Formats: sequence, structure tokens, C-alpha cells
Amino acid sequence: MNVPFFIAKRYLKSKKKNVVHWITRISVVGISVITASLIILLAAFNGIESMVEKMFTDFDSSITIRSLKRKTFDYNTLDIRKLDKLDYIQLTSKAIEEIVVLRNEKKWINAKVIGVEDNFLKMANIPEHIVDGYPTFEEQHVKMGLIGANLLNKLNGIIPNNTGFEELICYFPRRDAKISPTSNPFLSRQIHISGSLNFNNEVNNEILLLPLELTAQMLNYYNDITALYVNLKPGSDLEKAKSEIQTIVGNDFEVKTHLEKNELIYKTSKSEKLIVIAILIFIFILAAFNLVASLTMLYIEKKKNILTLQSLGANEQFIFKIFYFEGLLISLRGIIIGSIIGTIVCLVQYYGNLLVLPNTGNQPFPIKFGFFDAFLVLFIVITLSILSSYLPVKYLVYKNRIRRIDSDFE
Repeated sequence: MNVPFFIAKRYLKSKKKNVVHWITRISVVGISVITASLIILLAAFNGIESMVEKMFTDFDSSITIRSLKRKTFDYNTLDIRKLDKLDYIQLTSKAIEEIVVLRNEKKWINAKVIGVEDNFLKMANIPEHIVDGYPTFEEQHVKMGLIGANLLNKLNGIIPNNTGFEELICYFPRRDAKISPTSNPFLSRQIHISGSLNFNNEVNNEILLLPLELTAQMLNYYNDITALYVNLKPGSDLEKAKSEIQTIVGNDFEVKTHLEKNELIYKTSKSEKLIVIAILIFIFILAAFNLVASLTMLYIEKKKNILTLQSLGANEQFIFKIFYFEGLLISLRGIIIGSIIGTIVCLVQYYGNLLVLPNTGNQPFPIKFGFFDAFLVLFIVITLSILSSYLPVKYLVYKNRIRRIDSDFE
């Protein structure tokens, strides 16, 4: 090889700011924008996914045990001793779930009451989700409840000055009530509300939390419960725990993880993320056509120079490398610029909280970006850039060889 590679590359590079130059600039801008978009959108979707997961996993226990045969079951039928021996179980709470009617003055609304033990305050991180009031089930020997924030608003209720409480009338269905014109199918009780909660739409719009003892008394449940909530220690294997607990409680009970309970929500979130990534990859491919056009026009513009280099001893592989690496440099420039822009935007949102979610009390838009996401973005854009540089240059060199053969033959 008579001509040094770096000299030949410099020799073939376009010096004038012509059409090739501007198409190259457009290629860099296009690759930069798509790379930055991939980084920002991945970080945004990861943030939303983690926020949704936190909203549901905080309130929903790691594992929920229910009867497959009846709405309620006797708590004593579970082998609690064996469950207590499982070292990965952190906290448990018995639960009674029922549909009730709430009234505040002239406002009536259906709600779902969940009677739970005091452990549930820790299991659901209730103090972190209090909007007004304070997280307690008892104050001065008076049983109290916690209610979803939107449900309280629908009832025109208010907890004054974060130190008082609201009073609601709760109508519990009688368990053994007989249907007749003279009988009352409901048992009413005045409930003191100590605080309002903000978790997710279901909790905010429907849920009233009450002490287990009060709920059991009003529903006449005695030892019967609707479910047993189980929280696992951080880092525990969810599927393994589910399998072992299912073996202990037997086939008469259903054991569900919080992921299975909200399966549709998690699958929808992941599907949306994959769809957005696929769309951005498609847009990147379209943007890569500018790179193809730039390399093609550069090759055509430098045909005479290529012939000169070939007369000096440069072979096809040598010419291919020059234009191939030129394409990679254009792509690399765009990837670096896009990565910097995307990272800066994510950091500004993460630390500066410029964007807030509507109707969340100025909660910032969540951003989460990890090592795997960075690797995924770089892998996608680098792979597509290599293909966008390799294929057109390979085709141009091959086409030029065919023409030379035809020319020599003539």
C-alpha cells in the first residue's frame, strides 16, 4: 500500500461547504436528536414505571392469601405457626373487605371498607401517603379511620387544620339480615376520620381503612376474615415465597403476588415502553438515510480522486475503509452530542424538577436511568450506525468495480 491511510482519508474529504457538507450536518443533527430522544424517553418511562409500581406496591401487600371457596374464611384454618417460621416474612395483617355506604350530611356514596390491623400502617407506608390529618387508628380510646383523598372530597368532607377529624356515617351490611319491609339491612356507625390518603386512583376514590376489631364487630365476623396480607423482607424472591406459602396454606386458598394482582397495569406500562422504543428506532432508520445520502454523494463527488488513489496502489478494501470510517465518524459525532444533550435534560429534570405532573400537588415528573438503559441506547444507535455506514459503502464499491470491469471489457 503506497498511500498512508490518514493522508488518503484527508485527501478524499470534501473541503467546500457544498451540498454534501450540509447533508452531513443534517445527518449529525438527526442522529443527535434521536439519540437524545431515546435517552430522555427511556428515563421518563422508567420513572413512570417505578412511580406506578410504588403507588401500587406500597398499598398492596407483597402477597395476598384468600379462600378459593368462600368470600371469608376462619383465620384459625391457616397454619400460622408454619408461616411465622418463614424468615423472609416481614409483617402480616388480617383483613376484612366489604362494600359499605358512606354519608356526610346530604352526600351519599358507596365505598370499599378494609379492616386491617395496626401492622398495616407500616406495611403500606401510610405516613408517607397522608395528605391531611395523621396516620392513626385510635385516638384517646376512640377508633378512627383513614380515607382516600378523592373519596373524602366527594363527600365534601374536610379534616380541619391537620389536627382535628371528620365525622362520617358508615352503613355496614348486616351479615344475617332478612329481607322484609320492616327490617333494616344496614347497621350504621359514626366514624371519625383521622387522615386522608393519596396512593392510586383505586385507593383515592374507593377505600376506607378501619381497625380490624371495629370492622369485625360491625359485620359480625368473629374469627372470619377476607384475606391475609403478607409483606416480605426487601430482596426476597417473590415467586419462591409464593410457592412455599401456597404449599403451606394448601389448595383451598389462592396466593397472589402484587404483580399478579395488578398484572394489566404492569404489562401495559412495559408494552408502551417497547412501542415507543420501536417507533424511535424506525425514526432513527429514516434519519440514517441522510447519512446514506451523504456518503453516496461524497463517493460520487470524489470519483476522480478515487481513481488517482487507485493508480497509486490503493485497492478496493482501502477505499471502502476510508468511506466506511467517514460514516462511522459522522454517526459517532451525532451519538456523542445526542448522549450529552439527553443526559443534561434528564439531570436538569431530576435535580431541577422543571416539569410537574398535573393534579399531584406539584409532584415532579419522575426520571430514572440506569446502566442497562444506557447500554441499550448505545447498542441500538451504534448497531444502526454501523449498518448505515457499511451497507451503502459496500454497495458503492461493488458497483464501481462492476463498472470498471465493464469498461475494461469494452
